[in-house]
Amino acid sequence: MIETPHLISKFQAIFQTRTVPRVFFAPGRINLIGEHTDYNGGHVFPIAINYGTYALGSIREDQKLRFYSMNFPETGIIECDLSDLAYHEQDNWANYPKGMLLFLKNSGCKILQGADLFFYGNLIHSAGLSSSASIELATGVLSNGLYNLNMARMKMIRIGQMVENQYMGVNSGIMDQFVIGMAKTDHALLLNCQTLEYKYAPILLNDYSIIIINTNKQRTLAGSKYNERRAQCEQALMDLQQNLSINSLGDLTPQEFEAHKYLIRDEINRKRAKHVIYENARTLEASRKLQQGDLPYFGKLMNESHHSLRDEYEVTGYELDSIVEAAWKQDGVLGARMTGAGFGGCAIAIVQKTKVNDFKSNVNRIYKEKVGYDADFYPASIGGGAKEIRRRY
Repeated sequence: MIETPHLISKFQAIFQTRTVPRVFFAPGRINLIGEHTDYNGGHVFPIAINYGTYALGSIREDQKLRFYSMNFPETGIIECDLSDLAYHEQDNWANYPKGMLLFLKNSGCKILQGADLFFYGNLIHSAGLSSSASIELATGVLSNGLYNLNMARMKMIRIGQMVENQYMGVNSGIMDQFVIGMAKTDHALLLNCQTLEYKYAPILLNDYSIIIINTNKQRTLAGSKYNERRAQCEQALMDLQQNLSINSLGDLTPQEFEAHKYLIRDEINRKRAKHVIYENARTLEASRKLQQGDLPYFGKLMNESHHSLRDEYEVTGYELDSIVEAAWKQDGVLGARMTGAGFGGCAIAIVQKTKVNDFKSNVNRIYKEKVGYDADFYPASIGGGAKEIRRRY
């Protein structure tokens, strides 16, 4: 973990200034259960994790914006003017903060001066831990602080999703930005993605830990079949709406789906809808079981979620299936599943603390034998939402 004073020193060296920047942080997230339900009007059950994006910034006297990332030093300082925040492919990662600043301005926020902006993330890039939403919300809280915007958190969350959808071209739901903006330490967030009603659920893992497993198979969301899955679900919904008065797939119970699935003409679309509707029911049940302290049942629901993502939604792939199947075979594992959009990236497992070392070595050995390279393992603690880090030195 890089300490804040080190980041400040790097900021000053990169931008050749003695100005002490303000420091902000936005976490990444993992979804405990409820995958591909968010953009279908269902429920999700995510947590914020203790990895994320640091954003440091100071106001300039002119209209120039300068961006630098410790994660992409080869791009150097990327510059633009406040008057031109359009997407440019050559601006690479800096399009995320640029998009946030553009949409903040377009929403009526008074951003009248440029800034020097410095980023560092300790999230695994392209691994399904919401690094893009993390940099969006880090930019949001930084802008809110630097420009005294007094912005409602919900407005910031919606702007983050708009950047993802309209600026970056990824047709994602609101879950990532919502949990990163609203998370609470040691709690999961049960969110109805259609109404945006939510409640916090305390997570008491006792003798167990959440382990993030990176398959090291990168996934690029915009270039994957994510948008295709969304279109398939939209078509399934339109078929159902011929006879049913529903607004989203999340409105249906599994029993209602089974009674009306014949309305969905395409067999593939029927499979996609089945996953969403059953996954939504699993998510609600998982929240209830965790509140009751029934960790074994919660683990069982995680396993069922992965089966459905593999067989009905078809978004897992060889690497994720290999790592999850290896995890299921280990002692002390309550449950394991892919997390995120799929097509590579990460899985999560709930593992007995005394068995974590054996779990890591055994799973990695099996995985490497199958795919030819190592996985990486990260213990995750449950953190709070995007915020400013106040200096204590």
